Amino acid sequence: MDKKPQIVIPNYEGYHNTSPDTSARLSKSKSYQDLSTICIVPCHGGIPPKIVQSWRGMMTPMNQKFIMIMVENMEVGAAYSETINMIINHPDFSKWKYILTLEHDNAPPPDGLLKLYENMDKYDGIGGLYFTKGPGGQPMCYGRPGSMNFIPFEPPAESITPCNGIAMGFSLFKIDMFKDPSLPKPFFETKQSYTPGVGVQAYTQDLKFCENAGKLGYKFAVDSRVRIGHYDYSTDMFW
Repeated sequence: MDKKPQIVIPNYEGYHNTSPDTSARLSKSKSYQDLSTICIVPCHGGIPPKIVQSWRGMMTPMNQKFIMIMVENMEVGAAYSETINMIINHPDFSKWKYILTLEHDNAPPPDGLLKLYENMDKYDGIGGLYFTKGPGGQPMCYGRPGSMNFIPFEPPAESITPCNGIAMGFSLFKIDMFKDPSLPKPFFETKQSYTPGVGVQAYTQDLKFCENAGKLGYKFAVDSRVRIGHYDYSTDMFW
């Protein structure tokens, strides 16, 4: 690129000291807040190399505490519940701010976690957007607020969309929510039962938790800017 002749007059303040956009950018990124995060990963056998490669590229906030805890040989609901119980009763971890749930077949984008932080002042849990596996995949965004159901719907592109339930493949939660004594335990429980006179109850552990928390006023959303590949190892396909 050709450089134009100029009389050099240094700007000693620098762009970010004089730009009106700087304060808004820093406020949006939450970079001066405590973003300490514990990532929980339930493991079922080996983790595919393509998933590991995705995780290694995941950006975490600069100069903030971040740790990954893996749990093996436990049912997924029990893995989350037991690990969160340990966290909220731990003298150090209980003071951290966030829990990130990450599952063995989900590939988040490099900046996915940083984007989830941006709206955590408005919600208690925000998930990235991914779909169930297979040609008829459904979006993991469940139930429009205002009616207590968990019917999946596709959120608008590039949006933060309130919903009744989120999945746990790549979701950020406030730790303080789990300290609420009104929240039923175990936090996450796969439910599949039939009670005569009542009917059938069938929930995955994530939606059962969201139902219980939603009744207490906690709010959830899906960030469709955070698009996640859902990996099928048997076909080597990201859905």
